[in-house]
Amino acid sequence: MTLEQLVGHLNDWVWSPALIYLCLGVGLYFSIRSRFLQVRHFGGMLRLLMDGKSSNEGVSSFQALAMSLAGRVGTGNIAGVATAITFGGPGALFWMWMVAFLGASTAFVESSLAQIWKEKDKDGHFVGGPAYYFEKGLGQKWYGVLFALSAIVACGILLPGVQANSIAEAMSHSLDIAKPTSAAILAVLLGFIIFGGVKRIASAAELIVPFMALAYIIVAVVIVLMHIEQLPDTIALIFRSAFGLDSAFGAIIGLAIQWGVKRGVYSNEAGQGTGPHPAAAAAVSHPAKQGLVQAFSVYVDTLFVCSATGFMLIITGMYNVQDPNNKEGFLFHGVQGVVAGPGYVQTAMENIMPGFGSAFVAIALFFFAFTTIMAYYYIAETNIRYLSRTFKLDWAIIVLKVVIIMMVVYGCVRTADLAWALGDLGVGVMAWLNIIGILFLQKPAFDVLNDYEKQLKMGIDPIYNPKDHGIQTAELWDEIGENYRKNPDKTPFKP
Repeated sequence: MTLEQLVGHLNDWVWSPALIYLCLGVGLYFSIRSRFLQVRHFGGMLRLLMDGKSSNEGVSSFQALAMSLAGRVGTGNIAGVATAITFGGPGALFWMWMVAFLGASTAFVESSLAQIWKEKDKDGHFVGGPAYYFEKGLGQKWYGVLFALSAIVACGILLPGVQANSIAEAMSHSLDIAKPTSAAILAVLLGFIIFGGVKRIASAAELIVPFMALAYIIVAVVIVLMHIEQLPDTIALIFRSAFGLDSAFGAIIGLAIQWGVKRGVYSNEAGQGTGPHPAAAAAVSHPAKQGLVQAFSVYVDTLFVCSATGFMLIITGMYNVQDPNNKEGFLFHGVQGVVAGPGYVQTAMENIMPGFGSAFVAIALFFFAFTTIMAYYYIAETNIRYLSRTFKLDWAIIVLKVVIIMMVVYGCVRTADLAWALGDLGVGVMAWLNIIGILFLQKPAFDVLNDYEKQLKMGIDPIYNPKDHGIQTAELWDEIGENYRKNPDKTPFKP
């Protein structure tokens, strides 16, 4: 059995229909239980983006958002959307939207839990994530260790190659840059960033992510406006395909759901357990604040950036949909000689904006994917630091730096199919562990939401006290709360 076959069999098990239903079902359940906080608090999410300031202990809310978006906005927003449409048809985009809308509540829960049980590392910086809240919240250290190991393998070894591979493919396709050259450039830049620590990662993400995401969305809007007369038919096609009502794509409704959910989870990471790591690093006065900010990041990733890619492909017809009954045939064939991935988007852009479109996508993908690799490193390092509390693995951080650079170089030159398969495997394992864990640990997150809303109604800036909710294992909040009460850094705002 080849490596590709082994990874494929493992993915068939990990990404069984059970995980698809779990992602959608948990998102729906959390949405109902929170009375659809992703709708009720949308305005508050926008205000909270500018809430708080960075400090010696933690980053600002916006920097934590940028770090989170660095992980969420990556190759999945370009190559991942193209792949979802290839195997699931235009309707896959609708199911990506559903995962994002429902997943916003999941992102709130996991990020709020990360804030409740965050700690300070030996350098005095805030640190946390699923491993921490599984140990301190659930009281199951073995489960925290299991998640930490899965996150280190996924983010330090399996996932970086997907991002690097897409960068190399896009640079080779549009700028004729050899893949070894792309590998060398990425290795040097990544080394400079990750050897600078979390502050440098946050600063880089804060600078790169908003600019590149906004530029990408603006270009996509321009392309849609150039084809505005086709927009109603495009939207109708997406919805018909999503529910099997289109004659051409009706037979693949199951694949539309499967690929939409799979690529949606890969892209926005809601429930995957990656978002809580940067969320825990934020310096805020109440866990719900960063929970809401992280919920908003899911919107930015999927409803904005992924939608931009999807509309560009569908409205221009620059995509292929594979016939599941004939691997060599197509239900729809719009691009000759281009495989699923960034090439679709580059071809669509180049046909509309000759001499600019393909290169622009390559550059956008470079920044999206590079910042995602930065985020993966931060997540893997955080989990090594978690394990170091027990197993004294500080030396492993240097090993991680070397390994992730090696995996980036390797990812630039290996096949795209294997890169994506390994990435899917890493995402799936983390999602299983995190979603099951937060189902058992959901109550404190909703207590946090209720406490936050109660204080807002009183017209005060919410400050969290875990002991008011019977939580005795979040000792750091005694110090944080006292600091905010003595030195409020802003005037209170009302809902």
